Amino acid sequence: MIRSLGLLKYSLNVSQRAHVRLLSSSRGVGKKIVPATFTGVDTNGRQQLPHSRSVRLWSSSCAAGVSVAHRRYSTQQTESAEEETLHTIISDTENVQGSYSKHEFQAETKKLLDIVARSLYSEKEVFIRELISNGSDALEKLRHKMITAGGETAPMEIHLQTDAATGTFTIQDTGVGMNREELVANLGTIARSGSKAFLDALQNQAEASSSIIGQFGVGFYSSFMVADKVDVYSQSAEPGAPGYKWSSDGSGVFEIAEASGVRPGTKIVLHLKDDCKEFSSEDRVKEVVTKYSNFVSFPIFLNGRRLNTLQALWMMEPKEISEWQHEDIFYVPEMMNAQLTALWLNVNVCEQKPSMFDVSREMGSSVALYSRKVLIQTKATDILPKWLRFLRGVVDSEDIPLNLSRELLQESALIRKLRDVLQQRVIRFLLDQSKKDPEKYARFFDEYGLFMREGIVTTAEQSVKEDIAKLLRFESSALPAGQQTSLMEYASRMKAGTRNIYYLCAPNRHLAEHSPYFEAMKQKDMEVLFCFEQFDELTLLHLREFDRKKLISAETDIVVDHYKEEKFQDSKPASERLTDQQTEDLMAWMRNALGQRVTNIKVTPRLDTHPAMITVLEMGAARHFLRTQQLARSSEERAQILQPTLEINAGHDLIKKLHALKDSNPELAQLLLEQIYDNAMITAGLNEDPRPMISRLNQLLTQALEKH
Repeated sequence: MIRSLGLLKYSLNVSQRAHVRLLSSSRGVGKKIVPATFTGVDTNGRQQLPHSRSVRLWSSSCAAGVSVAHRRYSTQQTESAEEETLHTIISDTENVQGSYSKHEFQAETKKLLDIVARSLYSEKEVFIRELISNGSDALEKLRHKMITAGGETAPMEIHLQTDAATGTFTIQDTGVGMNREELVANLGTIARSGSKAFLDALQNQAEASSSIIGQFGVGFYSSFMVADKVDVYSQSAEPGAPGYKWSSDGSGVFEIAEASGVRPGTKIVLHLKDDCKEFSSEDRVKEVVTKYSNFVSFPIFLNGRRLNTLQALWMMEPKEISEWQHEDIFYVPEMMNAQLTALWLNVNVCEQKPSMFDVSREMGSSVALYSRKVLIQTKATDILPKWLRFLRGVVDSEDIPLNLSRELLQESALIRKLRDVLQQRVIRFLLDQSKKDPEKYARFFDEYGLFMREGIVTTAEQSVKEDIAKLLRFESSALPAGQQTSLMEYASRMKAGTRNIYYLCAPNRHLAEHSPYFEAMKQKDMEVLFCFEQFDELTLLHLREFDRKKLISAETDIVVDHYKEEKFQDSKPASERLTDQQTEDLMAWMRNALGQRVTNIKVTPRLDTHPAMITVLEMGAARHFLRTQQLARSSEERAQILQPTLEINAGHDLIKKLHALKDSNPELAQLLLEQIYDNAMITAGLNEDPRPMISRLNQLLTQALEKH
């Protein structure tokens, strides 16, 4: 299905800053980009590698440094001081023999020509791509025919010629050629379809069958976007076959006559329109060929000079590619001595994550799509899922289903399959890298983990979510600070019979380890993953489970334990705690004092150093809901939504002092209770604005200092 997939490369020298751009034959990824800067392999005299229709995935141990910041690259070989020898087969040797026979185009061709030649393509320059692709197809047919029949093959080449004086553009190949019947059939019928339904499909911009693409007669008619008249000279490769001239101005009829002096193959002469004379300029044509057709398998000559001296690296075996080729194909001027890692998926990852504007979901992918080494799209947004838009590179496939103009992908089962395969290949490669070099992967994850979290949140299939989740990394209560672990490693350390993976979200490790919720989890002797990033909680809420194990927040686990009526032993003896009666009296007073701000008040034996904590059934979802709300809410309104429970530690000094103050100094007790409540709400992440408590804190400090 896929001929080849390109380089996944990322640079992990994160101490340096680099502006990374895709350096490929897809010149024009952005506006006003200089002609493509690409370095590759000279293919002169090189036997073409066989192609495979299976997905190929290779990893490379290449680690190359980019060291020269001002090198200039070209698709041309260095010219020698001596005068260059030109090689061309284009000459005006053809002469018409006898009279022309006139024919009418089929399938309401006048209307079809208007659509295909004037409306189907977004850029006029693509006619060069189409004609080169047709020439390449003709050469491929001839080569297959010669291999099948045996015997020697003639030089297989494509020649282009520009003539500003006459305003013409000429292309000639040495391919299989056409006889009279083939000229009528191939050039007289667009896409071999005479049905009205086909015309309606074109007019409505509906999807065309992929069987249409590549047939000589669709891309050929793009010539009429730029030409008033098109002449075709062709001679079949069959021994003794005569030559013919085909001519049309696109008005609905064409003429055919026998001609002498025609070489085997096909020659097309475009008499350019006045507003398209730019394509009679050598520099303009060279620019277009470099952009779209730089990796065509057969030699392309422009006015006698070879253009495509490069071998598409993604078509080669990795062992045949040197370090400097890895380095040069993704050359980045400002990135000095950065270590590179390459995966043969032909996409690469920048050294540092893109800016806020570059990671926008609207930016889309920067993976270039090739079909048989011919550029189709510089940014193929449907080839990779959105969360992999940080990748840069190339996808080349023979079987990509395109619309009639070859410029847009058709959404199909094949495209979806390709997208899934590419996604799995990238995930597998990153997993392999994480095992080979955990430290390097950790640095990579710090830069690009946001995209992986997005992938989990935006993906519908649970199996894919879990595949992406294998790439996530967290710190753990079972490991030293700074050391990361994966969900798979956590699962391998779980005690027998344990079915839950526990996590706790906090801004940093210090706050996590001093959280009342972690303190409560320590009594169960359970490992807890620490989630420090902003979107970790949302990610795990969407993930829900991993390897048939539920992902449970430590805060939620406390609530679940209450429902299961699990009993935990108090950390302090009864003599150091309030009695049951004192506790009941205190909780009754607290309920009255806090009013609607709490749903319930309980005593918990799971706290040791904290006086109280807030529990909500779905704490993570509650936090996410409050953060996404635009309107400010009062404490009572928040409580009505959250239905929080305040759990107190009957053995804590503040709680015992609060019990005494409620009778001896009710005003101070009220201030202390409200501060304990707000502290618990802030610790739970349910109150992100502590400013309203400043006045109360000042009162507490004033009363505390009155005795000194």
